[in-house]
Amino acid sequence: MSAVTVVVVDDQTLMRQGLRKLLEIEEDVDVVGEAADGVEALELLAALPEPPDVVLVDARMPRMDGLELVRRMHGAHPGVRALILTTFDEDELVLEGLRAGARGHLLKDVPPEELVQAVHRVTAGQTVLGGQATAHLVAALRETSGPSPGDPSPDPLSDREREVARMVGGGATNREIARALFITEGTAKNHVTGALRKLGLRDRTQLALWVGERD
Repeated sequence: MSAVTVVVVDDQTLMRQGLRKLLEIEEDVDVVGEAADGVEALELLAALPEPPDVVLVDARMPRMDGLELVRRMHGAHPGVRALILTTFDEDELVLEGLRAGARGHLLKDVPPEELVQAVHRVTAGQTVLGGQATAHLVAALRETSGPSPGDPSPDPLSDREREVARMVGGGATNREIARALFITEGTAKNHVTGALRKLGLRDRTQLALWVGERD
């Protein structure tokens, strides 16, 4: 299997080089370039012989910030997945990033293994929201969405699956769900998987949004 190709975009040299070194440790990840801002990133993408699979984008940069870069990449390079990294845990930033075309949002203090997993997940087409980003997104959508006409579609979930789904909507991980409900982490994962299957949803983010629409 070919390596996932990544470009790192961050105006802080130490952060940019640190991310590069962290990712280059992985055998199945290949960092093919780096840039200090959105302008440099677009020039790099145009110069590369092939577009990368993932671009790690700092949200706050001079000249062209991360959100504008994601918007332009989404139009010019639709096959490239953008994953926003930020030190700011803000509702509006999460929502605006996804609206711009990003496939995920992580805080910069994320554990290294979680960052690597996120790179692989967005490459596979999943949406990745770390920390409390899922809960922030649901809260923001509740504030911006008006009431829906008519009754919601029937709920096919069991009581336990519904309980787990609500915790996913609050940003809980499988481990946190397991501890709260006194079940194993594997059982928590099975409940999430069952809820996704019954609802025809792709990932935890969609499940959280489903919860937000109903609650």
